[in-house]
Amino acid sequence: MDARVKTATRATPELLEQLGISPLTAFKNSRRDLAPTARLEQVRADALKFREQMLSGPQVRYFGSRDIVRAPYPTKYGLLNATSLKTDLLHLGNRSFIIQFDTPVGTKTLLFNPTHPDRNTATPYYARMERDVPERLRPLARKLLRTMVRSVPEALADMGLKPEDVDYISYDHLHTQDVRPWMGTDSETGLFPQAQLLVMEREWINTLNLLPSQADWYCPEGIAGIDPERVLLLDSDVSLGDGVALMQTPGHTDGNHSLVVHTAKGLNVCSENGIAADSYAPLASSIPGVRRYAQDTGMEVILNGNTLECTNDQYISMVQEKTVAGPNPDNPEFSNFLPTAELSAYWAFRGIKPSFRYDELDLGQAQSGLRGDTA
Repeated sequence: MDARVKTATRATPELLEQLGISPLTAFKNSRRDLAPTARLEQVRADALKFREQMLSGPQVRYFGSRDIVRAPYPTKYGLLNATSLKTDLLHLGNRSFIIQFDTPVGTKTLLFNPTHPDRNTATPYYARMERDVPERLRPLARKLLRTMVRSVPEALADMGLKPEDVDYISYDHLHTQDVRPWMGTDSETGLFPQAQLLVMEREWINTLNLLPSQADWYCPEGIAGIDPERVLLLDSDVSLGDGVALMQTPGHTDGNHSLVVHTAKGLNVCSENGIAADSYAPLASSIPGVRRYAQDTGMEVILNGNTLECTNDQYISMVQEKTVAGPNPDNPEFSNFLPTAELSAYWAFRGIKPSFRYDELDLGQAQSGLRGDTA
């Protein structure tokens, strides 16, 4: 790993003010109690207050999502212990989000969860999965199992945007991600020449110091060689500007965070703590076994558990997410949570499909050339 990445920029109060970013304190004391049940109820109460606070404020200019790629993922991880299906794999659709919003220092554009399918296949778990397929069958397996919808540049163009419009890039966590094609290195020109990478300091430190149980899901050298001055390490929840926040939601990884966006359709919350609408409303699920599992165990959320870094934290974080999001306006049985990687029906993995799936979004109107606009 390039030693320079260890010198990434910490977000001081002065620097955040220069960027128009404000620390948030709504959940500052939410997880201090030693009792997990007390932490859960405190987070739930604080999430309700935070939801009211966000809804009373301004909305973003634009919130859009585009599907990028659909790929296989182990059912035993995606719907941890919950489904009675014997299907080993399910299909996850990775999507990227664009948010445009006003700040005290001008209009900004955030690209959330850009993914590079070809580069991400270097992730050890997926590299091993491909290795176990006979070489002569690998092209067919790739064609059958992976469905490319569009590239990130194509997604931006579809929204009427250019790479130079992007001010910030962020991920809920760095599993499988190779950020070098976006940020660039000494030897590779990045697609987004002016963007800063926003990442929780805990996630960054974890990525540099992986245990074997973690390393299986991180792309080797995925952050090596990027300019550390373009990496901003956050150590708290933050408001990036009008109607958009990054909220710490540890569990799936130690440094996980969630995107919260205020739109005309309420609050949208995005991460990969859960992979489906069913994950946040298992009692309303039609996936075989999920409702029964929730009834038998009392689980109100179903974890996405490939690394299980901290299941108690993840459970509490998912309750936090669904409470902040509130009900989906189109189907109130489910929350207004949009997975960054969402369960999709697929003919090869029969019997497993989400009870409700979120469509691609265009809320507001994206505009190119707004970078630094203070009008």
